[in-house]
Amino acid sequence: MENLVKIIIYIHAFFGGIGLIAGTVVMIIKKGSLMHKKVGKVFSIGMLVSSVLSLVICAFPNHHNSFLLMIGIFTIYMILMGNRILNYKRKNYSNNLDKVISGTMLFTSIIMLVFGILPLFSGHGIGILYLIFGGLGAFMAYRDFVFYKDVNNFKKWTMSHVGKMVGAYIASVTAFLVAGAGFGDNIYFWIVPSIIGTIYIISWAKKLNKKVAVN
Repeated sequence: MENLVKIIIYIHAFFGGIGLIAGTVVMIIKKGSLMHKKVGKVFSIGMLVSSVLSLVICAFPNHHNSFLLMIGIFTIYMILMGNRILNYKRKNYSNNLDKVISGTMLFTSIIMLVFGILPLFSGHGIGILYLIFGGLGAFMAYRDFVFYKDVNNFKKWTMSHVGKMVGAYIASVTAFLVAGAGFGDNIYFWIVPSIIGTIYIISWAKKLNKKVAVN
């Protein structure tokens, strides 16, 4: 059994590494270019495979990791929605599946919040982690449903795409630093990727505002 787990972990790390490299390239190159689209697909595939395998690994005895489990769920959600949001460039696009994905994320987040509240009464710190992820997931799912009311807004779906993809990149970088590289004891490695990612999203939002204003 352990040999099987090791093989899955190696495959998980391999695709995660490809995703991280591709994600870094995507962050640097010109947005909307052919290279951006091609490398973006590599990033998405790498992160999806790696994240799905992380959930499989967590299901094995003695390998459960709440942090990696939640990172995996969030990455899958953000990669799926980050890519599917581009379909809103087409008119008459049916978004029923998108609503199912957002609804699933909302339901999962509520479960996380419940699991986060219960441990607080017994003094277990893991409850805080569930509350943070549960609250963040519920907020993102809520924002999805707000977006569905105005799907023709170029600025909204563009920012949703950028936010989801950068969020997936931040999650993968944090998971690598905390779990893969072993820097989990240093709080800076938990926080810094999110700070840098947030600055990047804000910077991109300003560029988008200028573009919309010009048009």
